[in-house]
Amino acid sequence: MTNRIHPTAVVGPGVDLGTGNVIGPYAVLLGPCRIGDDNWIGAHVVLGAPPEIRGFDHGAAWDGDLVGAGVSVGDRTTLREYTTVHSGSAHPTRIGSDCFVMNKVYVGHDGSVGDGVTMASNVTMGGHVTVGERANLGLGAIVHQRRVIGPGVMLGMGTVVTHDVPPFAKAFGNPVRVQGVNAVGMSRQGLPDDDAAQLAALYADGGRLPDDWSGTESLQPALSWWRTRARVR
Repeated sequence: MTNRIHPTAVVGPGVDLGTGNVIGPYAVLLGPCRIGDDNWIGAHVVLGAPPEIRGFDHGAAWDGDLVGAGVSVGDRTTLREYTTVHSGSAHPTRIGSDCFVMNKVYVGHDGSVGDGVTMASNVTMGGHVTVGERANLGLGAIVHQRRVIGPGVMLGMGTVVTHDVPPFAKAFGNPVRVQGVNAVGMSRQGLPDDDAAQLAALYADGGRLPDDWSGTESLQPALSWWRTRARVR
């Protein structure tokens, strides 16, 4: 299947497109950039602008002057209008597969957004932020640079994330506070009710995940992911 690219869109040198992508009016895709298959990229989306780092080279990527580590987008992801994803400085800024990113979302340089993540309108992520798979970030949430949001997290709208949020937590506020467990999200992933109950008991005592908690077998992938990435537990 061919790509459908609006004639006003800019697809610069160094952009590697898969197949079946839709790229809307005035979208700007700058290399180095790898786009997978069957993505929907809306009007005025910008992928691959230089990282917002003082002193970083700001080249004319649309004219072949490529700088930075670029952007990577998986498959079947929707990027709504006016979303901006900046190029990485040390490694590509990554958006996974099957994500739904609503309008005016900003993903800073060197970030990583896992598969199946939902980000509502006006979510803002600083540089080097990591988001686990199937997390859901509410309208206007703001994530401080280098923070980690665990798999399956539900962030309330307007939340200000100043520290890491553990897997499957339900969290909101300014600053963010863990307020329980995303039991609905866990159920949708087929995780047992007992897993949600155990996490709820742990999070009731300060909203942190103890280092010595081994967890259940079904939670091992999320726990392993978290413990190799989180800085504040």
